[in-house]
Amino acid sequence: MSAAGSHRAFEAIYRTERTRLLHFFRRKIGPTDASDLVQETFVRVWQSGAFDRLDNPQGYLTRTAQNLLIDLARKRKRNACTICPLDEARDAPLPPHQEWGIQAQEMRAAYRCALLALPRRTRRIFLMQRLKGMTYREVGQELGVGTQCIEYHMMRALAEIKLTIERW
Repeated sequence: MSAAGSHRAFEAIYRTERTRLLHFFRRKIGPTDASDLVQETFVRVWQSGAFDRLDNPQGYLTRTAQNLLIDLARKRKRNACTICPLDEARDAPLPPHQEWGIQAQEMRAAYRCALLALPRRTRRIFLMQRLKGMTYREVGQELGVGTQCIEYHMMRALAEIKLTIERW
């Protein structure tokens, strides 16, 4: 077959098979890429150079279209990107509870050292007020001292504890 005859035969097959292939691709992958794949099918058939020798051009076109779908599926699988939506309730980062626990232990140890470093009377007044929840007046009545004495010892205890915690 001559080159001009080959072109006319190809154009005739294109006109008759284009719609069938378009429906085929739309069923398989949807309308967005269907026309591009029809074009690619005819390009591959033409570039194969075998069009002149085909006994069944429709079958050859169908097989080429199926191979294109296989190639497309392989390409998509190879380039697949898994997207996992973030579920704020489930995937939220956990706070560092273990680290906080260790820091709390260290802070308690520093606090205890600060309390033990206080003079005995200051420490006793501080613990009566803070641990037992006694008022300054109640602490003063139990120890037989005035409220100003209790205030002095509390200020001294708080200042010493603050210094120790800041150094920690």
